[in-house]
Amino acid sequence: MFTPVLCVLVVLGMLGGGEAHSYHLGACPNIDPLPGFTMRKMLGIWYVIQKTGTASTCITYNFTQTEEPGEYLLEQNSQHFILGLTPLKHAYHYTGRLSIPDEAVPGKMKVKFPLNPAGSASYTVFMADYDTFAGIFTCQKLGFAHRQSATILSREKTLDQIYIDKIRSKLSAANIDPFELSIISQKGCPKKGENGTDINIDDETFTAGSVAGVIRKAGEKIGDGVEYVAGGAKKIYNKVTSGEDDGDKDNLMHATPNPDAEWLP
Repeated sequence: MFTPVLCVLVVLGMLGGGEAHSYHLGACPNIDPLPGFTMRKMLGIWYVIQKTGTASTCITYNFTQTEEPGEYLLEQNSQHFILGLTPLKHAYHYTGRLSIPDEAVPGKMKVKFPLNPAGSASYTVFMADYDTFAGIFTCQKLGFAHRQSATILSREKTLDQIYIDKIRSKLSAANIDPFELSIISQKGCPKKGENGTDINIDDETFTAGSVAGVIRKAGEKIGDGVEYVAGGAKKIYNKVTSGEDDGDKDNLMHATPNPDAEWLP
């Protein structure tokens, strides 16, 4: 049975992509991009083996090229942990755009996901052999703080521990805590054609009404309430203003809401 609190969590979870990031004071950590990185070799399906702070499962990435030179799409597919609390059988798709600002450093990109007109986040591929594993680090500056996310990818549903240890060691050397990464289950994932309801979050399909429609399909007559909540949910992300220089971590929870803030899955 849905409750008003769960309705809010569903909408926030969908807008936020299931958290998958952590907050820290100071500037973004500096991690060097992979020398000689070639995005063309990165294209295709990857399985997420570990990722910062998320309870979602069956996460995959699909990198595809667009018609624009130097621009790519990143589709993240998963079983969303919030919707997993409902009877809704689903596949959650969240698509962002990648760009390469400096062709001389192709491994250091920018990523922009839906509901983020305020700007984009850094997206650095710092390790990869293209055929087996890859390591990615994403970070967005928030005034005197930042939020970050690290991801370990594999071309298969499992990855040998030797590669996981190499990637985690690289993160640690850049002062990025590898113990913030969650282990992502790739077991019991729906097969092709078994997804049930497809939930697509991208620049064209996301609306409060579409979220409400998804909830209605779960068997509850609370769509109108979800539409109301979704209208305000876009404003909940807290952006720390650059004028604050004497705050602490508590300020992250009490900062002024920014209706145009970027959501980083």
